[in-house]
Amino acid sequence: MLTRSPKACGSWSWNLEDVEEPGTEFALMTAARTSAVLEKHDLLVPSSLEWAWFQTGRGGLGVHSRLNLVTGSLDDPALPDALRACRPTGHPQAEIGGILVLGPGTWFDADGEQHREHRLVELMVAPDGTDLWVELSVHHDVWGQCDFRGEPQPAIHANNAPRLASALEELVQVLGVEVEPGEPTYYGRAEGYGLAAPDIVDGRGPDLTDVTLG
Repeated sequence: MLTRSPKACGSWSWNLEDVEEPGTEFALMTAARTSAVLEKHDLLVPSSLEWAWFQTGRGGLGVHSRLNLVTGSLDDPALPDALRACRPTGHPQAEIGGILVLGPGTWFDADGEQHREHRLVELMVAPDGTDLWVELSVHHDVWGQCDFRGEPQPAIHANNAPRLASALEELVQVLGVEVEPGEPTYYGRAEGYGLAAPDIVDGRGPDLTDVTLG
């Protein structure tokens, strides 16, 4: 298993504005289109969905649900009703918030050997009024020029970063909206279709292991 940072080391978002039919159906349809690109690049094979519940006028309810994808298909017409059927009985007015798409992806080590990792990338779709917000985030160091200890890893970077860049570039075409880099964190920041290069001092990048990593 890879070391996982508690906050994203890179994220990218798309804001789809003035959606004709906003809501859970369109969010899942967009998740299906987006995950198809990620699956094509072997970055995410959807296996489950997680989401929080909120109520208009009250905000978040502190209640979360998880649904395993029996068929693995996000464009199943029965899926929206399956999500709504998870509504907490104590909150009949609860609405579905942002939906997190989870599953395994493939990364390659320095020798080119492939490995499977759960939540290698994370996909979030969040309807908001007439808009839909889509975010892709990564929490592992295989996308960077250095690992979390600051050790340069040119082979690992070369074996993984181009696939992520290709997927992000293709998503711009699929979603029809230019990508925006997410907020930087202690563990890194997005730049273009990849992670920003770290500051190299004496041949090493910053050591980020002084903060607890998963």
